[in-house]
Amino acid sequence: MLLLYILYIYSRKGVGILDIIISNSSNQPIYDQIYSQIKNLIISGKLKEGEALPSIRNLAKDLRISVITTKRAYDELERDGFIYTVAGKGCFVAEKNVELIKEENLKKIEEYMQKIAELAAMCNISNDELVGMFQILIKEEE
Repeated sequence: MLLLYILYIYSRKGVGILDIIISNSSNQPIYDQIYSQIKNLIISGKLKEGEALPSIRNLAKDLRISVITTKRAYDELERDGFIYTVAGKGCFVAEKNVELIKEENLKKIEEYMQKIAELAAMCNISNDELVGMFQILIKEEE
């Protein structure tokens, strides 16, 4: 049975909407689904620096999940520098760390390139042909 929870939370400032979709049928742990979605909202700029996140208890209640699960997601986000906690006030979006975001994107690029290399090998496409294809794509973007 596929069970999805969709959460719409207005920030304390009344700015923006936080959409979190949880799938119980996913192989990805629930805390990681929350972590990934909030991280992507921060990186994309949908959550702004200094913006308050829902409290751990409220998020857990709205998503109908354990407070421990929500706390783990927030702890991971804080450990990785995406949010910070102010005692008695809550969790807030941290200043964007340009180097951290660049490193995240480089990691994704490497993963895509690995997949491309594997596909190219299966199709007997040479490195020169791959470079040529990439150069064509870059020129189309300009």
